[in-house]
Amino acid sequence: MASKGAAVELEVGGRTVRLSSPDKIYFPDRGFTKLDVAHYYIAVGEGITRALRDRPTTLQRYIEGIGGESFYQKRAPKNLPDWIPTARIAFPSGRSADEICPTEPAAVLWAANLGTLTFHPWPVRRGDTEHPDELRIDLDPQPGTDFKDAVAAAHELHGLLDEQGLNGRPKTSGGRGLHVFVPIEPRWTFTQVRRAAIAVGRELERRMPGRVTTAWWKEERGERIFVDYNQTARDRTIASAYSVRPNQYATVSAPLRWDELDDVAPRDFDIETMQTRFAEIGDPHADMDADAFSLEGLLELAARDERDHGHGDLPYPPDYPKMPGEPKRVQPSRARPDPPDMP
Repeated sequence: MASKGAAVELEVGGRTVRLSSPDKIYFPDRGFTKLDVAHYYIAVGEGITRALRDRPTTLQRYIEGIGGESFYQKRAPKNLPDWIPTARIAFPSGRSADEICPTEPAAVLWAANLGTLTFHPWPVRRGDTEHPDELRIDLDPQPGTDFKDAVAAAHELHGLLDEQGLNGRPKTSGGRGLHVFVPIEPRWTFTQVRRAAIAVGRELERRMPGRVTTAWWKEERGERIFVDYNQTARDRTIASAYSVRPNQYATVSAPLRWDELDDVAPRDFDIETMQTRFAEIGDPHADMDADAFSLEGLLELAARDERDHGHGDLPYPPDYPKMPGEPKRVQPSRARPDPPDMP
């Protein structure tokens, strides 16, 4: 049932944004309202704007709070203010859409009024939507593993990136896992960036045998950290830094310093505690856009994997068209054996 609370007007960045139904409960277990979410996004406005700036962004909307239905909105809403720019992006299906590209905190607040909790930005900027400027590594704990296992994998990843001359920035997913973002020069295609992510995953498998996997099929992953390389495929996005996550604790995706990893847990960061942290230390990734690294080293690693070990491409998500060089996209337990060669 909708709240009867009267709409309020909030000021942010020199703009006034109207917030309807401010008293609506979004997180029943914590008692957080729509207004609480709005105040959170105002408090971390500089940080989340840095994470979203000029990026085509999909909105994950919970109009009735986390207890209601949700949906992903890719196309820009029809009532989009003229001060929020858009960019046209192309999906693997060949279709395209104009997505919003936040450039100021007021755009985030405007989207929050629509019930947006989580922002899913593409790894591109609106000036060039074909060449990612971030390599995103998703360390996803599988059943039987937890956040501490993801931290161990992240430390190994940190060393690998250092060897490659790459500066990655870690953040919590807001759930059980970790994300590491590496700013890169926008010179490579989505396919090439994905290939670099696969090379990272395979190298971590070698360095942490039995603890890390790139196995796409869940039945093959075991109790290991899955390096979800397909999060770098076109139209796959990862929750932005500072995004609110739709769970009972109202956790957020928290940017971190590497030296913090061993001392934190995902539930340390929610829409209350993050406001305090941001006021005290600001955005640990504030200077991230000052860097732009090369993928040449990781692509050479991928080439060596294929040349020396026969390790080529890995399966794409099921909704993708069949891609050149892709292996069979079929669950191993359901795969039929290849027919014998004819004499």
